Amino acid sequence: MHLVIFGLGYTATRIAAHARDAGWGVSATGRDGTLDFADTARVADVLDTADAVLSSVPPDRDGGGDPVLDTHGAALARFGGWRGYLSSTGVYGDAGGAWVDESAPTGTGRRSARSAADAAWLSQGAHVFRLPGIYGPGRSAFDKVRSGTAHRIAMPGQVFSRVHVEDIARGVMAALSHDVPPGAYNLSDTMPASHNAVTEEACRLLNVAPPPLQTMEEAELSPMARGFYAENRRVANVKAKRVLGWYPLYPTFREGLAAILEAERGEGASASP
Repeated sequence: MHLVIFGLGYTATRIAAHARDAGWGVSATGRDGTLDFADTARVADVLDTADAVLSSVPPDRDGGGDPVLDTHGAALARFGGWRGYLSSTGVYGDAGGAWVDESAPTGTGRRSARSAADAAWLSQGAHVFRLPGIYGPGRSAFDKVRSGTAHRIAMPGQVFSRVHVEDIARGVMAALSHDVPPGAYNLSDTMPASHNAVTEEACRLLNVAPPPLQTMEEAELSPMARGFYAENRRVANVKAKRVLGWYPLYPTFREGLAAILEAERGEGASASP
């Protein structure tokens, strides 16, 4: 069994590790991959013998197209195996804090290019994994607290969903390893919460004071960060549980943060003389 991954980044690296543990061979593009994304002939040869393909490559910010479909569309048109795509729950746009599932309309938010790519992969019979805020080792609230870049913004009622990178890998492998129908799947934890709540929990676990509560203007947020706060939604994961048989190891940010810190401390202890 052979899996081809386009874009071996933070999340896809974890998925690749799970695939190898399950006996899959893995070829990937990206800085740490073995394939040159631009070598269309070589990629086509690999796809001809592959059993599955997964893309984590985001849409082109300038042109709005999907780089994988635009560059390797001909080879993918011949490909008859399993297809997966890592999308974003940002395709749902702002829901005013309401719950959204896979039946919710897409393309109404600020991520029009992502919505178009999401739809394009769905039209090709892919398993499209819509992901909220991703966190995990080396990419969590702990890192922001330690670097002094954490903040708390006074926005009552503002909530977000998130998911631990390990749970993404488990969800993708559940779809890859079982005969489940293609379509969209939300891989999200079970407790949407404010950004402030996550920061406060990280500070509690580190035994440090949380940053001061500020308005958005006082925090001097970048336009990208302001866009993050412009949307408010709760992401439901019922379909993934029902169809994939997937249940998050870290159902809330509390379990996820605690596990990250425990692993960090374990690594520190093992490195001590």
